[in-house]
Amino acid sequence: MRLTVLTDPGCPLCRAFGGWLGAQPCLVPLDLVPAGSPAARALFPALDHERTLAEVTVVSDEGAVWTGAHAWVMCLWATASHRALAETLAQPSRLPLAKGAAYLAAGIRNATTARLTAGGGDYPDDCAGSCSPLPQG
Repeated sequence: MRLTVLTDPGCPLCRAFGGWLGAQPCLVPLDLVPAGSPAARALFPALDHERTLAEVTVVSDEGAVWTGAHAWVMCLWATASHRALAETLAQPSRLPLAKGAAYLAAGIRNATTARLTAGGGDYPDDCAGSCSPLPQG
């Protein structure tokens, strides 16, 4: 199995997570492809590419597609050091924790408390904004 991870190239959180994921020793080979890019459209012509900009998407070479919490779990599952965590998060009662756990594993601590900035006080204009900070409380 080989996985392709599609993330929003205009989003600082996605870029930080993708950089971390690409540097991890993996049990499953991963390709990181910018969501909505010509490469993504050529690889997966049947995907809704606007949706891939709105949420992380993982596609296997066998045609399986994961989005949302399931995609975050698959990203962690592919790594050597976080597979056990991914298997725990895959349980229905824990699935809502997957995104936060992925950010935490990647060391993106302030994703839960404040928006990352790109030179200003907010997300850049080309960011889909779907990976905004997790709600507190």
